[in-house]
Amino acid sequence: MPAPEKTPGWLERRLPVMSVLRREYIAFPMPRNLNALWSFGAFLMVTMAIMIASGLFLAINYTPDITQAFASVEAIDRQIPSGWFLRSLHMGGVTMLFACLYIHIARSLWYGSYKAPRELLWLTGLGMMLMVMVTAFAGYVLPWGQMSYWGATVVLNAAHTIPLIGKPVSELLLGGETLGNTALHRLFVLHFTMAFAILAVIALHVIALHVVKPNNPSGIDPVSPKQTLPFHPYYTSRDGFALCLFLMVYAGLVFFLPDLLTLADNYVQANPLVTPRDIRPEWYFAPFYAILRAVPSRLGGLLLAVGSLAVLFALPSLDRSPTRPATRRPLVRLSLPLAFLSFILLGVAGMHPPTETWLIVSRMAMAWWFIHFLVVMPLVSEREITS
Repeated sequence: MPAPEKTPGWLERRLPVMSVLRREYIAFPMPRNLNALWSFGAFLMVTMAIMIASGLFLAINYTPDITQAFASVEAIDRQIPSGWFLRSLHMGGVTMLFACLYIHIARSLWYGSYKAPRELLWLTGLGMMLMVMVTAFAGYVLPWGQMSYWGATVVLNAAHTIPLIGKPVSELLLGGETLGNTALHRLFVLHFTMAFAILAVIALHVIALHVVKPNNPSGIDPVSPKQTLPFHPYYTSRDGFALCLFLMVYAGLVFFLPDLLTLADNYVQANPLVTPRDIRPEWYFAPFYAILRAVPSRLGGLLLAVGSLAVLFALPSLDRSPTRPATRRPLVRLSLPLAFLSFILLGVAGMHPPTETWLIVSRMAMAWWFIHFLVVMPLVSEREITS
């Protein structure tokens, strides 16, 4: 009678999970020269896990009804044990998620991580960013505060101006002419389901990363095992230490700076009859809001705001130079920091009233953003290819 097989060996031959984990997450070869900016991907995954865990708790106790939504959020904060902590964790997670996301994308732009063979990695990352934006917008409306209501009204009115699709999309979200019970319920469902759809895109993003391997600051892919290190223990220990620092900042934001997590007007219940004196978005939407109002035409502002993201999707086609990092491209090394500064200035302008000064700043910053991607990058790329 043959001896019974040991459980680990039996399972491994039929479902080789452990060998895959060992190959892809322990022995996975990583470039030796990765810097601290490569830890932001880990920050994003941990923050997303915290957001989903805290969001499930909030969803259980939230009521998607315009007469009860604000009160249910107040009850979470004041009556449910540790509700205030989990809601602050969720709100702080949005801020930390977008901060890490923007830094992660900026690093990819600086080191040319959008170039072949990593185009799909870049596109899945941008797709995830768009999904996070949609999810954050839907979630921002749910507390049914003044800024939630009026911010959503501005965005939906702008979307309504899009020819052909604007009105059907607005009606699909609103379920009527204005924000009401139907719209709130649909946004709640959208917010909840998009979070899990983002997980699927994250999985696709990670699979694409493991197929093409990570980029590195030199822009030259390793060609021998001596130029790489196994992911564990070298990068797990480094990312673990960086994650501890990240969580300290996260905790400081949640416990000591909660007023930075949302605008004061959102602690007042939505009133469709009273318009806030200054409608402002959260900081992570401020650059696009600045573009939206920098143009007199509502449709034109919306198209430019969408276009500011569309140029990122087109970047692998706009920049065809084989040289990856900006450090080895003198003109890009000058132009790209100005594009980063333009994005920051748009964010600052979006958080201020639309005075003449801030409108001028918005227009100048917006102009350079498009000039960098639509003019500088193709010209530099052509010059580097032909030289």
